Amino acid sequence: MNALTVDSASTIRLGLFFLVFLMLALSEIRWPRRRLSVRRSRRWIANIGLSVINSIAVRMLIPFAGVASALWAQDVGFGLFNQLNWSAWLELLLFILLFDLTIYWQHRIFHMVPVFWRFHRVHHTDEDYDLTTGNRFHPVSILISATLKIGLVVLLGASAVAILAAEILLNLTSMFNHSNIRLPPQVDSLLRRIVVTPDMHRIHHSRDNVEHSRNFGFNFSFWDRIFGSYMQNPKQAQEHMGIGIIGYEGASTRSLIPLIFQPFRKE
Repeated sequence: MNALTVDSASTIRLGLFFLVFLMLALSEIRWPRRRLSVRRSRRWIANIGLSVINSIAVRMLIPFAGVASALWAQDVGFGLFNQLNWSAWLELLLFILLFDLTIYWQHRIFHMVPVFWRFHRVHHTDEDYDLTTGNRFHPVSILISATLKIGLVVLLGASAVAILAAEILLNLTSMFNHSNIRLPPQVDSLLRRIVVTPDMHRIHHSRDNVEHSRNFGFNFSFWDRIFGSYMQNPKQAQEHMGIGIIGYEGASTRSLIPLIFQPFRKE
């Protein structure tokens, strides 16, 4: 565990990202849930382009994020876990749960506070829904999220392994629950008891305002049940449910540069 460094953590994350991305992309082709309305290559350039920009922005502007903040907290003995003699496995489990709970409430706040919503809206203006939607976030949203994570890591004194595991889980499940994969109903029902499935989270990307304010979870589905934001099924069938935000259609939602400036667009 002590051998983990910022560079080795980045290598692990990148390797798993490409592996899972390839598996999900092939699965979407083989078992698609919905017919895409926009050519895949056009959306992917913008969505993946945002992901690349976000990675560079965090590395340059907040180099203390992620594993680096955990290594610092361990070195100086700061944070709750560094004051307790708990097992590493218990701390890992607790951090993953608290990390995911924090992301759940961050997500809800991004919808409630207008200035945050303008940047988070970029994620929701995707007119289709596939694994790259899980990487489509405005750089400002990512920088705010990275700062929040630093605070959580330092406050708890989480280990580098714990933050790496939590971030990997978040990245991979975000691609999974945004994927255009058709799961058998029995499998979806079983998985949904614990984790967020594509059919569950797709409701959150509905054009319907009520559905749009449900199913905020990214990893674990039980937060939505606990805090009263869970919705089982949309009004329309998943195959026909409108995706995106009314008033945000066309080229401005499919190209990288317009997406960067979208939050500053007049209503």
